[in-house]
Amino acid sequence: MRDKSELRTVTATERVEEHIRQAIYKGALKPRERIIEEDVAKQLECSRGPVREAFLRLERDGLIVTVARRGTFIRDISASSIEVIFSMRSKLEALCVRYLREQMTGETEQLLRDALKKMKAAAVKNDDEAFLDADMHFHQTIWKLSNRVTLENTLSKIMNPFIFMLARAYSSQTPIAVRYKKHARYLETILTEPVSKVEHSVEHYFRELAIELLSKLPPQF
Repeated sequence: MRDKSELRTVTATERVEEHIRQAIYKGALKPRERIIEEDVAKQLECSRGPVREAFLRLERDGLIVTVARRGTFIRDISASSIEVIFSMRSKLEALCVRYLREQMTGETEQLLRDALKKMKAAAVKNDDEAFLDADMHFHQTIWKLSNRVTLENTLSKIMNPFIFMLARAYSSQTPIAVRYKKHARYLETILTEPVSKVEHSVEHYFRELAIELLSKLPPQF
């Protein structure tokens, strides 16, 4: 018998929310870009009620912001926000890696290496879009292999949009080959660092990424 949760119909509000999240992931909606309730309703052929509710959910998650007398916008990413995002991600992904290592199997390692191969294939083709997708797939694989649903959901639902926005905004400043090599080293850290130290090493990896990204910000971001 199928689980009841599998039979649940997606609501109009959830459909709108997912549509906007995916638009952010794909770069169709960018930081500071205005989104208009009526336009979204027309595009998705729904009433404005579900759009309004979706906006409230997205604002709660920090993805959009409503400015009095100006409208609703995709949230900008400030230097302070970048520091917070990387700090949160480092802690959460480090936990995922620790749980992953505590239940490590040959299959787990192969899934991670297969995910890295997708990044390598995109790097060889110098396909930035494919590399971004493979990059997210690589990290999502780590989250999933932690076997901690709360961690995976938090990273997927809350952190993912910000991670994508940052990746799209600054990935072009670093050659794909360099980005691939960093991920290859990161995977070896995940697989070979002693379990007692791996959490700390992952946090250090993301701290270094944050410092590098912050150094590339223009004076007024």
